[in-house]
Amino acid sequence: MKTRLASLLLGALLGTAATGAATAGTLEEVRQRGVLTCGVSKGLMGFSMPDAQNNWTGMDVDFCRAVAAAVLGDPRKVEFVPLTAKERFTALQSGDIDVLSRNTTWTMSRDTSSGLKFAGIMYYDGQGFIVNTARTPKVASVNDMSGLTVCTQTGTTMELNIADFFRSHKMDYKLLAFDKNDEVIAAYEDGRCDAYSTDQSGLYALRLEMKAPDDNRVLPEIISKEPLGPVVRQGDDAWFNIVKWTYFALVNAEELGITSKNVEEMKSTSADPEVQRLLGVPGPDGSSAGFGIGLGLEENWAENAIKAVGNYGEIFERNVGEGSPLKIARGKNALWMDGGLQYTPPVR
Repeated sequence: MKTRLASLLLGALLGTAATGAATAGTLEEVRQRGVLTCGVSKGLMGFSMPDAQNNWTGMDVDFCRAVAAAVLGDPRKVEFVPLTAKERFTALQSGDIDVLSRNTTWTMSRDTSSGLKFAGIMYYDGQGFIVNTARTPKVASVNDMSGLTVCTQTGTTMELNIADFFRSHKMDYKLLAFDKNDEVIAAYEDGRCDAYSTDQSGLYALRLEMKAPDDNRVLPEIISKEPLGPVVRQGDDAWFNIVKWTYFALVNAEELGITSKNVEEMKSTSADPEVQRLLGVPGPDGSSAGFGIGLGLEENWAENAIKAVGNYGEIFERNVGEGSPLKIARGKNALWMDGGLQYTPPVR
């Protein structure tokens, strides 16, 4: 019995030490530095795109700002690090960035053998194809693509998905792969390939940037599941929880009707216990709600994030939805109560 008790005490001490070490990891580094370093794409409309003054916009960018607001209280305290698909995981693994928010697909191998942890699914996507209607007038479906040359980017899930698709459909094809996205687009527009393949959301964005958008057709089908979301390093559970619950907070806020415009009013007037817990409203006795403390943050962590970028629906609508040039329907990215897949645990 004494031996078992000693083992339990030792385990508790080790657990406390591990928790302390995790808390003193990325979170402490970000606080000491005073800025969050966030890996993003080099430019993808709707997700992460800089303007001429290097002001970044997009869903992935907004998520970075939400994390900065939750952790540092200021969404402006972000350094955006543009990365190619090939560079992104090395940058995260080496500690050059604190979080990767770069239209990255959650897969088993990345989850189990790359030292990565996905913190949620910001966008449910799927791989598709775009074709030039002048060069390939008879291609209206992926089933019409036998014998075509397809361009894509290296260091992504795209190459394997393309190989799987053409093999399973017993169709011939030729693949041209490039390190950089602008090289892929140039090859496609120059006619070196008949089709370009990437996430379907990216195809809609890239089509608008092409020389003659109306001459290009995004085929209706998708050939894969591409759950895209933010990524952190394995081994720092405290930081993982912060990034994960920032995403959860944005989705929960939409469920509860909390927006960037009404968050302060909701905090001061709502009697809904779910709203109060999310926004860190003290209990009747004035005691702390405790959910921010559990993350190692201030109690207004979620309020700061929502105030900075809005809830998930606001982020979607502004960057890729009907209020954006892309005009992508919510579809699978609608809330679960509206027939979509966006569903997160409650703050309890």
